[in-house]
This record gives sequence, C-alpha cells and structure tokens, in this order.
Amino acid sequence: MATLKQTVLYQAHLDAGARMVDFAGWTMPVSYGSQIEEHHAVRRDCGLFDVSHMRSVDITGDDSLAYLRILLANDVARIAHTGQAMYSCLLNPEGGVIDDLIICKLSDTRWRVVLNAATAGSDLDWMQRVAHEGHFNVHLQAHEDVAMLALQGQQAHVRLAQVRPQWGQTVAQLAPFHCAALPDNVLLARTGYTGEDGFEITLPAARATVLWADLLQAGVQPCGLGARDTLRLEAGLNLYGLDMDESVNPFEAGLGWTVSLHDPEREFIGRDALEVAPRERHRVGLKLLDRGVMRAGMPVRTPLGEGEVTSGSQSPTLGCSVALARVPGSLPDGTSVQVCIRDKWLFAQVVTLPFVGRKPR
Repeated sequence: MATLKQTVLYQAHLDAGARMVDFAGWTMPVSYGSQIEEHHAVRRDCGLFDVSHMRSVDITGDDSLAYLRILLANDVARIAHTGQAMYSCLLNPEGGVIDDLIICKLSDTRWRVVLNAATAGSDLDWMQRVAHEGHFNVHLQAHEDVAMLALQGQQAHVRLAQVRPQWGQTVAQLAPFHCAALPDNVLLARTGYTGEDGFEITLPAARATVLWADLLQAGVQPCGLGARDTLRLEAGLNLYGLDMDESVNPFEAGLGWTVSLHDPEREFIGRDALEVAPRERHRVGLKLLDRGVMRAGMPVRTPLGEGEVTSGSQSPTLGCSVALARVPGSLPDGTSVQVCIRDKWLFAQVVTLPFVGRKPR
C-alpha cells in the first residue's frame, strides 16, 4: 500500500484535534470536532481550510495563449487583463470532463492553473501530451513547495487584513475571480468552493504554518473536508468524480456556460463531440420533502423517466436533505419527483440552484 502524503500543516491539524482521513492519497482533516459547527462558521463568519493537496501549475511560454485555447473548453482569450481568473473544464476528445479547474492570467505569457488532487497526475500527463503533440512552445511547472489555504466566509476579508495588515489594501480591493501577486511569492485569489466570499492563498510551504496559526489565534474556525462538502453542495457546486467525470459532458453537468463556442475557428479539444452530442440528461437540484438523506447513486423517478442522485447530504443551513441529480429532460422548478432511500420511495421537489445563495459583502 502506498504511503499517504501529508501537507505541511499535518501536525497543525493534529494539534487542533482534527480527525484525519485518506482523501485522494492524502491524509486530510475531515473535521475538528463538529462538522456542523464548522459549516455554520463559514456561513455566519468565516472558516479556514487546508487545500494544499490541490496542485498549482504554471504554464509559461510564447505559445501559452494558443495552447490554452486548444486545451480548455472555456476561452482564455476572453480574459481581459492580468489578474483575472476563469473557471473551465478540461475535456477529452469525446467531450467528457477530465477535470474542472480555475486558471488565472499572471502575464501575457504566464498562467496559473489549480488542479484537483485526485486527478492532478493524470491531468498533468494529458496537458504535457497536448503540448507535445501540438508542438506548442510552452513549459509546465508543477509547484511542489507551496501550500494553499482557503479562508472562506463573509468576514474573511476582515480576518485576513487583521493578521496581515500589509495585505490590507489588496484584500479590500481585489474583485471576485481575480488574483494578485504579493511579496514573498504569495498569490492571493478571491475564489473558493463554498458559495461564500473569501480567498485562496498560495504561499511557500514553510510560511503556511505561521499564517494558519495566526488566523486560528484571531478566532478563525479550522474546517475540514466534511464542512467543505456540505458547503459546496448547498452552493450547487459539482464534485469531480461524483457529479461529473470523463463519461459526462459539461452540458450534462450543468456547466454549459463554461463552454465557449463564440469563435468558430477555435478547435478546442472536445468541441466536435459537444456540437453533436445529444443533450438528454440535465442536472437539477432536489430538496427532500420527507425525512431521510439523499446520497449518490440513489434512483430518482421523474415524469420524464428515471434519473440518479449524483451527490447529496443533509443541509445544515436548510435543515433538510438536498442533492444534485442527473435526470432525463428538462424539469421545471417545483416538479415533484421520488427518490429511493433504503428501499422506500420518498418525495422530493426540483428546486432552483444554488440551494443557499451568497450574501453580498
């Protein structure tokens, strides 16, 4: 059995009382006592996540723009200026989702992507293959010596400026889905995976433990994978491996908005397949009306045929079970469906996503 990898914050997690689990080959905290309290902390104030298991990769070179316009379904040419970020899918030739990622423009010839931990190795292999076969003058550098912290919630800007006053002006002015390079190799991005405002901070691994300790000392709640999952679900955000994978195209995952078809000359990988793919499966949000908890793989009966829950849980904010499901056809909000939970068909309702919306800062 392969040895599990540890982030630089492993000991800090143990010191904070974390319960550790295996996640994509990494030993990661699932909670620090109460997953529910961690969830509410992010919704009501802010919480701190160690996301150093994700992989930061820089793409540099004269052909970087041309390469990324072929590699990604979204069109990075639409990024207007340095510091702007974009969400996109990485597709295979059949239009299936290899991974979803965020890319940020650092200069005209340098870009930063952040890859999911479970797919980082295969993603990099694919990216290198596309660069080689396309004869692109680009260089891919995966950063092994950095950590990433996600400070999420309405008070994230207050807490971050409190512990790092030298970052205060950038923290106050940084727009959503933008990033800024700070001194000492720090990259600050106003992005996240919780549906709340907040920041993702990439910095040298050796400095991460100090920032983590300073934020906890300032009263920020450390949060684990459990709260991260219920938060992203309430926000209607997909989880790779459940809500999408290489057998699912972006339209079936509710990510059609990330597929840029405006330039007919841009032949990105997967485009030909997407243009002819049937769009019979649709992603919907479900709210359970009976008692129970919806989980991935549960069958869903709809007026248009049978579908399946792709991910589901109890919503701490709403006090009921919510789920993402893939169903045949387009179902309007309010449609009554049934979900099979422990051999019983329970009633649920199609609802608008997200289940819980972001509050303005």
